[in-house]
Order: sequence, then structure tokens, then C-alpha cells
Amino acid sequence: MNISTIYPRMIEMRIAEALGDTPVVLLSGPRQAGKTTLVRQMATHGMRYFTLDDQLTLLSAKDDPVGMIRSLDRAVIDEIQRVPQLLLAIKKSVDEDRRPGRFLLTGSANLMVLPAVADSLAGRMETLTLLPLSQSELYGSKANWIDSAFAGRILDVARPLTGDELTESVLRGGYPEAISRTSARRRTVWARQYMDAIIQRDVRDVAGIEKLDQLPRFLRSLAEVSGQMCNYTRLGSQVGLDSKTVARYAGVLEQMYLLRRVDVWARNRLKRIVRTPKLQFIDSGLLATLLDLGASEVKRDRSRFGTLLETFVYGELLKHSTTAEGDYRLLYYRDIDMFEVDIVIESSSGQLIGVEVKSTATVNAGDFRGLKKLSSVAGDLFKMGILLYDGTDTMPVGNGLWAVPLSTLWGD
Repeated sequence: MNISTIYPRMIEMRIAEALGDTPVVLLSGPRQAGKTTLVRQMATHGMRYFTLDDQLTLLSAKDDPVGMIRSLDRAVIDEIQRVPQLLLAIKKSVDEDRRPGRFLLTGSANLMVLPAVADSLAGRMETLTLLPLSQSELYGSKANWIDSAFAGRILDVARPLTGDELTESVLRGGYPEAISRTSARRRTVWARQYMDAIIQRDVRDVAGIEKLDQLPRFLRSLAEVSGQMCNYTRLGSQVGLDSKTVARYAGVLEQMYLLRRVDVWARNRLKRIVRTPKLQFIDSGLLATLLDLGASEVKRDRSRFGTLLETFVYGELLKHSTTAEGDYRLLYYRDIDMFEVDIVIESSSGQLIGVEVKSTATVNAGDFRGLKKLSSVAGDLFKMGILLYDGTDTMPVGNGLWAVPLSTLWGD
């Protein structure tokens, strides 16, 4: 049994809602996050299933995309990014028949960054994102941490994870296949083969990069700067690439859902576009593999665990944002005086929650330095500041600031 069938996915209700009123629904996200399992479960009676990972189906779709779609009434099409021409054929089909729920698509690349795709299906398609399993899905919690925080409520700890248990969860990450493997060594083998397969197959499909041999080294270099502001010129000099190529390669890996560029928060939104973004990997397990970090290395040098933990928290919050009732953006804060906040969650109305991540069980006043500065800069937009730490007690520290257990991220 696929492990994705064991854990209910939070996005399932959103997909069902979209199929009820929208002709085309695209479920996008990284390979092996559980998309295929989910859409096959959700495919209603009368929906034919196709996967473009099947060579014969792929050849047929490439040879005559219009003919393939014209023959279909309702269908599930898996890995649509392999033949993006099908989307134009789908547009023609749904323009002739606008019934909701006609096509349920999956894609392992973010096709909506391609202008031709976004324009062709505007108003006809809803895109949803399925990321690897969240801790909430693993432990059966249905509460949304971000929605709750903006409502002024910090979730209770239902399944405390601290110390070695927390380290294990961070090193494991959220991919169903990694979770199903019983040893760290077997998870590492899977993760390395997974990243090799993405570079050799999916990057070739969507980007046409010729020198694929440069990408594994480039990906490892990006891992070293995860959670940091990214200077493309400096990074390029380390791997022998110019800054334009570095920016392009990073964009392709972002399109593959391996990482995200995170913008800086500024009160004036126009100022954000000229500030340096930082890079965040989406899955802490893949990042641990790229950094060759295991439980023994973390025990010897706890300082290296901080980057992994921030990635883990960022990934959990990103997953919560994909299933939240509200519309949220994940940003970060840094100013010229070196005040920083790891993650800034911004609601559609501009309200903010600042999140700092700390890998120890001890909290001191200096840990709130960045959150206090963000509060003073944001003013009435600042809703709450939360320091997530490796403990079990939720403690108010005044002026809208809290010390909160990391385990509330999958709390009730």
C-alpha cells in the first residue's frame, strides 16, 4: 500500500470543492509527494486515467494533443508538464463544454510560471498545491496553525516532539517514500536517487538545460546557503557559472518544488522587489541529504541543526498556507541594522505574524530582539510574534510576544 493512502491529505477537500465549480483543476507539487495516489482516489465515475509517465501515452499526446483531448469527456491526466501542448487542447475543449470537473490534472513542475500556460487557462483552471506530508497529516491533526494564530489562538500541544525525537522528524522530512523507510541509510539512498531522477528527467522536460552535469554540484552549493540571502554572483563564482545562469538554474529548481525564493518584508511593498531574497528548501529531509547531515553529526555539532530546523518550520508553515482558509504569504525580515526574523507570515489584509525558530530548549530575552524590531516597524499591522523552541510550555512574554513549542505546529 502506498503510504499516502494511510494519511488523509488536507488538500482533498479543496480539490473536491474546485471540481464542483471549475472545469479544470491542476494539482501541482513535487514528484512523489502523493499526487497520483490522491487523484486516483478522487477520480469520479466516468473519468478516464492517463499518465504521461507511460511511454505510449506520452508519444500519443505529443503526436496529436488535440486528437487525444477531443476524444475525452472527463479525465485525469497525470504529469501534464511532460506535454504542455495538451493544455491548449484542453482550453479548446472546455471552451466548447464548460461543465465543472471535466479535467483533473497533476504536474510536478509549476507550469503557471509559463505565461502561455497561465494565459491559456485563465478563468478556466484552479491550481492547488500538494507538498510532502505535513506533521499534522502524519499525526491526524486537522487544525491550521496559521489560521489559528491570526485568530489570536495558539494551538495546544497534542503530540510533543522534543530533543532526539524532533531531530529524527526533521532529518526524515515529509516525502511518503522517505517516511516509509525504516533506517536513515535507506532514506538517504532514496533521497539521492530522487534528486538525480528530477535532474535527469524533469529538468530536461521543462527547462531544456544542456549541461545537466552542473546541476548536482549547483544544488549542493544552494544547500549550503539555505536560509540565507542569496548573492548569485558570489554563488556563481564558487561553481563556475555566471550570475544570470545561477538565477536561471535556481528558478528551474524552484519550478521543481525543491526550493523557494523568499522575499523580504517591507512596509512599503514596492521596496520588496529590490531587496535580496533568501533561499529556503521545502523539505528538511532532502536538505539534510544534500548537507550530509545525520543524527550523529547533529549531536556532535548542534549549530548545524539550526538551518535544518528553520527549513523544517518553513516547510510546515508553507503546507499550512496551502490548506488555510485565509490567503497568506511567507516572507522574512532583515534590515540594515542586522535585525532579522526568520519567517514573516502576511495575511491578505497586510497583518503580520513574526516567527523565530530556536533549536534549543532554553529561551532568553535576546531571542526576541528581531521580533521586537519587526513589531516597532510594522506598528498596527503586527498581530503577534512567536518564538518556536524545543520545549513543551507556551509562555507569554509581553507586548504580543510568545515562546511557543515547535510541537504546536501539529497541535489541536
